Amino acid sequence: MILTDLTEQGGSFLSQTPTSIFTPEDFSSDEQLMIQMADDFSRKEVLPVVERLEKQEDGLMPSLITKAGQLGFCGVDTPEQFGGLGLSKNLAARILEFLSLDASFSVTVGITSGISQFGLTAFGNDDQRIKYLPKLTSGEWIGAYALSEPNSGSDALSMTTRAEDKGDHFVLNGTKMWISNAKWANFFLVMAKIDGEHVTAFIVEKDFPGVSVAREEHKMGLKGSSTARLVLENAIVPKENMLYEPGKGHHVAFNALNIGRFKLGAMSIGPARQAIGHAASYAQDRKQFGQSISNFGLIQEKFADMAAFYFAIESMLYRTGANIDAAFAKSDGSLEQNRIAAEEYAVECSACKILATELEAAIVDHCLQVYGGYGFTEEFPVARIYRDARISRIYEGTNEINRLFLADRLMRRANEGKCSLTASGDGFLNELTGRAYAKFSKDQSVLGAISDLTLLTYAEQSARLRASKTGELGRAAYERFANYANAIGAARYAALSGESISIPAPFSGHVSELADAIYKQGGPLSFA
Repeated sequence: MILTDLTEQGGSFLSQTPTSIFTPEDFSSDEQLMIQMADDFSRKEVLPVVERLEKQEDGLMPSLITKAGQLGFCGVDTPEQFGGLGLSKNLAARILEFLSLDASFSVTVGITSGISQFGLTAFGNDDQRIKYLPKLTSGEWIGAYALSEPNSGSDALSMTTRAEDKGDHFVLNGTKMWISNAKWANFFLVMAKIDGEHVTAFIVEKDFPGVSVAREEHKMGLKGSSTARLVLENAIVPKENMLYEPGKGHHVAFNALNIGRFKLGAMSIGPARQAIGHAASYAQDRKQFGQSISNFGLIQEKFADMAAFYFAIESMLYRTGANIDAAFAKSDGSLEQNRIAAEEYAVECSACKILATELEAAIVDHCLQVYGGYGFTEEFPVARIYRDARISRIYEGTNEINRLFLADRLMRRANEGKCSLTASGDGFLNELTGRAYAKFSKDQSVLGAISDLTLLTYAEQSARLRASKTGELGRAAYERFANYANAIGAARYAALSGESISIPAPFSGHVSELADAIYKQGGPLSFA
């Protein structure tokens, strides 16, 4: 694999560089039509009712999910025999990006089509799949994923929810917290411990005896989505609703999160796409000192950054998605092979989640600043986008826990002989990252610095390879991102090592070129 597989390519990204990668420009014309359908759905069905969604108008969100399901959006990558379209996970992520122009709708459809379904698709038996997947893929049912508890968030395996085996059924007791879609969900993928020890996955329907949903959480953002506690009080769950094997629920939970983190990258940049479009339009219309503020150098710098950041996120995200699809293509469909395929790119999925959510924050912050004081009022949509974006760095594994996982997982694979962490000379960041792994320790600050270098190297390389396919404008976006990544990477390595680091001479900033492209296109760079 790109980061960790020795068997296929002879080394990790540190020791061998691919010559080409899959990019957003590589989706076929038929796939592009589906992506356009998703964009149209967001703009015609979702965005006109955002204010009503924010008030959680009864029945509105479920009706949108039903419409999305009728168009196939709730089961893009679910097998056809279970009601899905049977298409790639990469295409599912791209469609989700364009369905995510409003973050509240994004999380609702993303959970239903993603982590609530994936465990069932990858680890369920045929009877379970036949019974539940068509209801989820059609949008008839909304799904939810229940792992976190009041006292177990990042340390998920310390959960206290118990499952008692009663012969023909289980009895579950416990409380699950921060459950997205809880108010509307018909289907919950729940993790509990049999005998207080063996983590096991269960399919729980909302109408099972002993199942209830507490009041809605009063959230800072994502007000149009549902977030509440799932309460299990002597909940009766049929024996046939245990998923996979007893004591192996962590495989279900964490592999659903692996794929979920990849898709969360797409969900995060969808709202950023919308924010860029709004800000570009506002900047051209707003006049100060006798001219449009879009002409001001400091405003243009912000748009140039947005262009570069978005280009890099897309580059690493869809590169990763294509490799995930390749891993599943090798699977024989068995539960064990599905597990292996889902784990294969876990490191890249964490890298995508971290960088996409943090650059989403930077992009949306720039957009709000373009609006000035108006951006701080609820009269303009950028305020809502700004509020909504904050959660992305917290859910599906905080960015801190993902950083710890990324570096530790990669080192463990190196120790198992499955990857090489020796730098190949493939650029400045590659060299620093190779040197950083030589200083590996379990200290969290060390792991964090190494993770940052790893994901910046992966993003820089991805953007560079994409730039070779997208002409001068792509090259401009890559070079501006490389300037940013080199500076951040050097700072992280210097803090880790205590060494003085000389940064390579910067490329041109391409400020007006990139800003003008965004103004003209009305959003992130497009190379169609």
